[in-house]
Amino acid sequence: MTDELGAGFTGTPAEPPTGARKVAKDAKDAVVRESTAVVAGAAEHPHTATGIVLTIGVLAFAIGYVLGRDASSNDSRWW
Repeated sequence: MTDELGAGFTGTPAEPPTGARKVAKDAKDAVVRESTAVVAGAAEHPHTATGIVLTIGVLAFAIGYVLGRDASSNDSRWW
């Protein structure tokens, strides 16, 4: 008797996704493939991965610093 009970749909859809669902599924699959490749590359070359992450962090900090300094400069004279 308990074999007859099901908790929702657990199979695969009868018809493949089309339109926006197909595009979203393809995009998700591409993101999963690329993230897996990045993780595998980082595992094989940890020093290179660390260097890339630090370089991106330093560049982001420098850009933020320059934009922050530029925004806080008060060179306009109002008198």
